[in-house]
Amino acid sequence: MVQHPDAEIILSFPGLGTQLGARVLAEIGDDRQRFADARGLKAYAGASPITRASGKKSSITRGWVKNDRLNHAGYLWAFSAITASPGAKAHYRRRRDNHADWHAAAQRNLFNRMISQLYHCLQHGERFDELAAFPTPPSVTERAAA
Repeated sequence: MVQHPDAEIILSFPGLGTQLGARVLAEIGDDRQRFADARGLKAYAGASPITRASGKKSSITRGWVKNDRLNHAGYLWAFSAITASPGAKAHYRRRRDNHADWHAAAQRNLFNRMISQLYHCLQHGERFDELAAFPTPPSVTERAAA
């Protein structure tokens, strides 16, 4: 893992160590043209929510067609990122508190966000930036004043 050209980028992400980072990198692959955009990678990983609508009813569920190994690695990645990154923890808590997400849904949402950041960093050759990935949301008082 350490000899790979993208190892520095992968290991800069909170929650990705050498083993989990190697698994994520192995499942994504080396070909940067494999996924046209971040949405393609998110769908491949099973991180994107699936919206089903019929008439007046709609529901949002998780995807069933996915790369199971990458999806499981994403579950572990999001779980460890919650403890390793203050921004990831704040994002997770926001999803739990403000959006009333269950634990698994909030964790999938965090994985969705993190894999999108990973795609961006790999495409541009940049390391993970906590402040760019999780900007501080406006406080309640700032929103009330606006």
